[in-house]
Amino acid sequence: MDTRSEIRDFLTARRARITPEQAGLPAYGTRRVAGLRRGEVAMLAGVSVEYYTRLERGNLSGVSDSVLEALARALRLDDLERAHLHGLARLSGNGHTRTRRRAPGPEVRPTVRRLLDAMTEVPAFVRNDRFEILAANALARALYAPIFAAPYQPPCTARFIFLSPEAHTFYPRWEQVARDAVGALRVATGRNPDDQGLMSLIGELSMRSDAFRTWWAEQNVYRHSAGVKLFRHPAVGDLELNHESMELAADEGLTMVTYTAPPGTPAADGLRLLASWSATERTATLPAHSDVE
Repeated sequence: MDTRSEIRDFLTARRARITPEQAGLPAYGTRRVAGLRRGEVAMLAGVSVEYYTRLERGNLSGVSDSVLEALARALRLDDLERAHLHGLARLSGNGHTRTRRRAPGPEVRPTVRRLLDAMTEVPAFVRNDRFEILAANALARALYAPIFAAPYQPPCTARFIFLSPEAHTFYPRWEQVARDAVGALRVATGRNPDDQGLMSLIGELSMRSDAFRTWWAEQNVYRHSAGVKLFRHPAVGDLELNHESMELAADEGLTMVTYTAPPGTPAADGLRLLASWSATERTATLPAHSDVE
């Protein structure tokens, strides 16, 4: 990843989304740029136009935390965007030695696999920053059946979202799911720009998906933490489930994702139906037993 380009594109996109009126500035004269001018951002941040121009050209080396915070306030960054800006500054050598993160391996520790298998009433799986599912319990495999049936291995929700026609049916709110995935991948590349597998995924999706390419250029960031997601499962119908995403403290770059439903809701009934369907599917795939006379 070209860190200077990432910084330039991020700051430019954030500047373009703020109008003078939103910033409390008079909107005078003919404006040739969307959003604020560089000079207006510089004034709001309390720095010179020349200094801000240097920052927006991708040079955050040596920039103090106080200047970054002033810039974040001027550009009205939220907490995640502010963290992303500080991360980009670290990558550019902002007074810190850059530590190269080791890309997570394909193996999930046995203790984590046992934990997944013990969660019999909850779909749960472990993924990496490339959205590849590395381990999953039976109910997660049933919930994500269309993704596990996709031709690429390991199963990858990002590839499914943008490259599989079935994704638009499986995710009734497809655009929101897709935009969130783009934002999460943006955060992942900021955290680990040396992950060649991640960079290859970004390149593949950019070449094969117009939607991904358009939204990637918007420089938005997103972190999966908790929320509600709607599925339209081919076997059990609509499921509105609460999801939780938890980074595994002992396994850098790996995240456990779980889905639950409030008791007594149609979604809870749907999960029970999904468990029954999953058990039936597994039984049907077992080889027939015959006694040898």
